[in-house]
Amino acid sequence: MNTQGIIKDIESEYIKNDLPTIHVGDTVRVGVRIREGGKERVQPYEGTVIAMRNGGINETITVRKTFQGVGVERVFLLHSPRIADIKIIRRGKVRRAKLYYLRDRVGKATRIRQRFDRPV
Repeated sequence: MNTQGIIKDIESEYIKNDLPTIHVGDTVRVGVRIREGGKERVQPYEGTVIAMRNGGINETITVRKTFQGVGVERVFLLHSPRIADIKIIRRGKVRRAKLYYLRDRVGKATRIRQRFDRPV
């Protein structure tokens, strides 16, 4: 057995199969597990997916939201045990693979048209 086959077998144990199909432009709610003291809770983080990178176990999404007038971006490793769940709120219709141009926009200029041909 070659090295790549061994790595693929080990990674396959940790890959989540219950993830929805996410596209750039979608509005998602990511449930992030947060540990405070001895307790653990799930904190939702809702925003627009502006980038997707890599594949397999290293797949990440960059989610952007505006909080109190300040743009906040977080990168989530999709197959991480810290991610409790991902729910798609709304499908976006975009013509770019990366939506970095949204960083320069404010207010209503950051709106993305809704896409109705994909199920939520």
